[in-house]
Amino acid sequence: MKVSDRVLQSLRHLIETQQMKVGDRLPAERKLCEQLGVSRSSLREAIQQLTSQGMLVSKVGAGTYLQQLPSSWSQHQIVQPLSELIDEDPAYRFDVQEARIILEGGTAWHAALRATPEDIQHIRDCYDQITHFQSLGDDEQAARADANFHLAIAEASHNLVLIQVMRGVFDLLQFNVALGRRKVYSEAHRFDQLHEQHLQVIDAIERRDPEAARKAVCGHIEFVVQQVRSIDEEEARRQRSSRLNRI
Repeated sequence: MKVSDRVLQSLRHLIETQQMKVGDRLPAERKLCEQLGVSRSSLREAIQQLTSQGMLVSKVGAGTYLQQLPSSWSQHQIVQPLSELIDEDPAYRFDVQEARIILEGGTAWHAALRATPEDIQHIRDCYDQITHFQSLGDDEQAARADANFHLAIAEASHNLVLIQVMRGVFDLLQFNVALGRRKVYSEAHRFDQLHEQHLQVIDAIERRDPEAARKAVCGHIEFVVQQVRSIDEEEARRQRSSRLNRI
């Protein structure tokens, strides 16, 4: 992912978390650079990219304004290349999960040590959103809420580098979560298991137990990997059986 694309995703996240509305003015360039932890050149490139797509509008002497909400921003820069890569190399999604175990194990560890009551409430709110959208059958929003849950844990670590990395790969995280959910959430008993795993992560963070938090989040991701591999193998067996029956 290019630096400008990472900045773009961080900028989108900032707009969403601050609940900005169409017509609102973005913070000054210097303040944005500080908030996002990026250089001015990278920020300007990302703003220029969004302006050319009609997402932002710059007014000389007045600043940059939000013209479209992030929910309507194009995803082709991130999602389309990912889908093509996964089509070419199905094992790529497991590389993503492996990277998540390494990264999120650390964020959960530090979150258990540093999370404020507000951080924990935010994590719980994300968990409630997963349940809400899942009950509505809205898979896209449920996947986004699931990704936000993991991002909220990273934010609770209060480690700026970990937060920036998680924000930078947010679309990759969301796309990976959505892929897993389409398979693992297809059966009720798995749905219950995954929700219980989320609760175990929250409980460990609330108890200030870093090792339990690390194990809970890593175990959760490993469970998804195991289930997806099992489902893939079963689907492959069915396809082979179907081909043999047609011979």
